[in-house]
Order: sequence, then C-alpha cells, then structure tokens
Amino acid sequence: MEIVCLDLEGVLVPEIWIAFSEASGIPELKRTTRDEPDYDKLMRWRLGILKEHGLGLKEIQDTIAGIDPLDGAKDFLDELRSLTQAIIISDTFTQFASPLMKKLGMPTIFCNTLVVADNGEITDFKMRIEKSKLSTVKALQSIGYDTIAAGDSYNDLDMILASKAGFLFRSTEQIKKDHPELPAFEDYADLLNAIKARLS
Repeated sequence: MEIVCLDLEGVLVPEIWIAFSEASGIPELKRTTRDEPDYDKLMRWRLGILKEHGLGLKEIQDTIAGIDPLDGAKDFLDELRSLTQAIIISDTFTQFASPLMKKLGMPTIFCNTLVVADNGEITDFKMRIEKSKLSTVKALQSIGYDTIAAGDSYNDLDMILASKAGFLFRSTEQIKKDHPELPAFEDYADLLNAIKARLS
C-alpha cells in the first residue's frame, strides 16, 4: 500500500512568509527553507524580526486569510485523493494552516504549533517531532506503507530521498542541480502522472 506525502508551501499554496513579507513591507521575511536549510535557525530569525517590528499572530493570520491555493492545486489534490491516501507534511504551524486546509478540502496535515502570548506575540514554536518529515515517512513505512513524496525545498529532501519514489515540484535550480537523480516537475498533471506510475 502506498501513501503520498506532500509538502504544503510552494507545492499546494504560496509561501506564507513571502506573502507576509510583501504585506508587511519587510523584505527580509522573504527568506524560506528554499534559502536556509536549518529550519530552527530560520524560525528563530523570523521571530526576532517579528518582535523587532511589533508584529504578531493576528497580522500573519490576516495575510493568510487572503491566500488561495496555487492554481490547479485543489484539483490535483482531489484527483490524487481519489486514487490513494495522501498526507500533507509541513513545517508550518496549525495556526497558519487551518484556513488553508479548508480551501483545499480538509486534507490531513501533520505540522507544528506556535507558542503565542496573550498579547498575540509569537514567543516560540514547538516542533511535532525532530526531523518531522523524515520521521513521519519512516513511521509510515514501519506500519506497512510505501511512501511517495514530493516537495520543493531543502527541508523536503530527507522525506523525498527516503521514499519508494520521490519528486521535486517547482523547486529551485540549485536543489535540482544538487539532486539530478530526482525527477523534477513544474506542472501538476506531470506530477500526478509520475505518482500514478508508482502506484501498485
């Protein structure tokens, strides 16, 4: 039995931090896991910038409310879920992801949690598990699933490389160059066909 594991941002929805960077006028917040492989370092840096500018959860959620899935993402996910089980495994946070899941038809998502003070300041974050994407894929494999994974960033590579089949989707030129062994797609139809070819 197969289960498909998908990244969220950059694959199904726009990058939340890039959208917030544009909404807030803070260009530094455009930095994502496509640029910084160390997620803990990236998040602590982001929280420092938010604190410096007096921005909290509400301001980010206001931006997220205006974000829609990428063109074709919901149709892709609907067709994929009609063929097999799919889980979104993301390093985002429950407080960010919930409204986006409604727009995607409420797929299952495994993600993390923000620690938010009474005044709305984001003071910390709690990762669900260490190396969450790789750990989740290995846990699924341990209970009898073959995983098929797709993502676009450095933090997706572990789950992609550990899976029975793995694909890059709308990734960076650098990541594609570093991993020429991974099929790379730009179009949902091509990704769906590649996944279908690996289903039993």
